Amino acid sequence: GHIVRNWKVRWFVLLQDKLLYYKIEGGKKEPHPKGKILLDGCTITCPCLEYENRPLLIKLKTKTNTDYFLECCSREERDSWALDITGAIHAGHPVQVQELHKMKNSFKLLESISLHHIVEEMCDNSTGIKLTHNLEQGSRYKETFTGSALVDWLISHSFAVSRLEAVTLASMLMEENFVKPVGARSTEAMRYSDLSEQFLDDSTALYMFAENSNKNISSKEELQFNIAELSGTIVKQGFLVKQGHKRKNWKVRKFVLRADPAFLHYYDPTKEENRPVGGFSLRGCLISALEDNGVPAGVKGNVQGNLFKIITKNDIHYYIQASSKAERTQWIEAIKPLT
Repeated sequence: GHIVRNWKVRWFVLLQDKLLYYKIEGGKKEPHPKGKILLDGCTITCPCLEYENRPLLIKLKTKTNTDYFLECCSREERDSWALDITGAIHAGHPVQVQELHKMKNSFKLLESISLHHIVEEMCDNSTGIKLTHNLEQGSRYKETFTGSALVDWLISHSFAVSRLEAVTLASMLMEENFVKPVGARSTEAMRYSDLSEQFLDDSTALYMFAENSNKNISSKEELQFNIAELSGTIVKQGFLVKQGHKRKNWKVRKFVLRADPAFLHYYDPTKEENRPVGGFSLRGCLISALEDNGVPAGVKGNVQGNLFKIITKNDIHYYIQASSKAERTQWIEAIKPLT
C-alpha cells in the first residue's frame, strides 16, 4: 500500500502498456480496477532484496519515481511475471525483447569470473548476502543462508542473468570450498546427487561460508545422522581404487562396508582424522562386475582391470577397481546381500 504500508492481495492484469490491479471481494475480482501502473519508462528490479523476510518481491519504479513492491507466491511465478512485465516495458522495441528472452534462456557465465571477488562481495556488511539463524528439523544453525537466497543474490548483483547460471556459480563456490552445505537437506544432496544437482535452488536447503563452519557446533540431529550411518556392524574393509566424480581421476581409498544400517563409506588414507570423505546407503543399489576387455562408458583414465560398478537408487554411478578378480568377487558377494 502507498498510504498504509501494509500488504494486500490484489488481482493483476498485465496489458501492453500498463499493469492493472483489482480488489478481491468474496473470492472474485471487482469489475473496475483499484489502480494501475503505467509501464512506459518503468524500471524493474527482480529479485528485489530490500525486504529481508520477503524474497519473492518484484520492484517497479515508474518514471515519476513511484515505487511499487509486488510479492508473488513462488520464485517461479515471480520470475515469470518479471519476464513478462519486462517484455511489456520494452514492447516498443521488439529486438530488445527478443534479446532479453535469449539472455534469460541462454547459459553464458562471465569469461573472467573471480570466485574470490564474488565471496568478498557476499561478505560485504551492507550489500552482501544476509546471514540468518535458520531452523531445520529441530536444529538451529547460525550464520546461514538458503540456496534460493544465494541464487537471488547472484542475479540481483549481476553475477548471473538466469537461475541456471546462478546455480552453476553457486556450485563452483561449493566445489572450491568457499560455501558448504549444512543440515540434512543440502548435505544429502551434496553426498548423493549428481554433480549438476548438488547445489539446491531451494528455500529449505541451508548453506554457510566455509570459514564460518568451524564456529558452528554440529546439531544434535546432524550428529545422530552421522552416528547412525557409522553405527552398523563392519562386514568388510580394505583398500580399493575409486574414480572421482568431478575430475574422473583414480585414488586409493579405504572402504568400510557396514550392515544395519547398510552403508559403504570410503576414507582418505593420507588423512589422520578418522572421518569418511564419502559414502552412500546400499539400500536399492545395483552392483555388477565390469568386463576387462576394453574401457566401459563412463570410465576414464588409468584402468588396470578388475572393475566393478555400484549404481545407487539415485542413479549415481561409482566405478571401483580391486587388486584382483578374487578380491572383486569378494566385495561384490559381501555387498549384494545388503542392497
